[in-house]
Amino acid sequence: MKYNRLLSAGIAVSLLCISSCPIPYMNAQDTSYASPAPTKGRAYYEERGDIVWEVPTHRKLIALTFDDGPDESNTPAILDLLKKYDAKATFFVVGSRVEKLPHLVKREREEGHEVGNHTFLHSSFQYISRSKALSELDQGQASIVRATGAGTHLFRPPGGSYTDSLVKLSKEKGLKIILWSWHQDTQDWRKPGIHRIANKVLRNARNGDIVLMHDYVHQSTQTVEALKIILPELKQRGYSFVTVSELLSNREKPDGLIEVNK
Repeated sequence: MKYNRLLSAGIAVSLLCISSCPIPYMNAQDTSYASPAPTKGRAYYEERGDIVWEVPTHRKLIALTFDDGPDESNTPAILDLLKKYDAKATFFVVGSRVEKLPHLVKREREEGHEVGNHTFLHSSFQYISRSKALSELDQGQASIVRATGAGTHLFRPPGGSYTDSLVKLSKEKGLKIILWSWHQDTQDWRKPGIHRIANKVLRNARNGDIVLMHDYVHQSTQTVEALKIILPELKQRGYSFVTVSELLSNREKPDGLIEVNK
């Protein structure tokens, strides 16, 4: 009887230890690629040119970027406004939407705008296998080629999520990761209101900014309406609106920059 009591107590203690110890994350598809968070900070990636958040320049240049499109109503309206104010922008497109509306992506290119890869299904890259990541990049690229006749060298991961593995994979595919200025995240996907979106951009405008907006937000035209305020105001202040690649070409090299990703 004493032995049974000791055995029961031992089992109980073992179960308690197991339940209180965290179980490590496992990705059944490919544990070697999975990474829950970036292992290095912004400064590391930025000084090496691996990831771009903004571009140091003394010129009054701003890059407007639009994610998640194309959209059958918002994208044409945005293109019309950009043409009206002689502005260029960069559209980070989702491949599955490109396949439905290829003529809009073709129009973006024809009107002098830049097109970037924003994956095929807008999948998160925080926990993802290498094969799935490759598929998202390759299918996204293929959709752009079919729509416009040429690929892109720019990539924006959904949600801005990145890992060391994704940086390495992007380099292998010849893609530059483009994020956005932290002070220029309009969060227009939340539908915060036209003036909140406009004020976010106008109050924080600086040389070399990369502004994050969306040309696809379900049942919302707030971004379009905000642009009607943003474009003329910044133009009056002397800013020019350029593509990401043009902004990069005007980059002034800060002291200590490590050139490793040309």
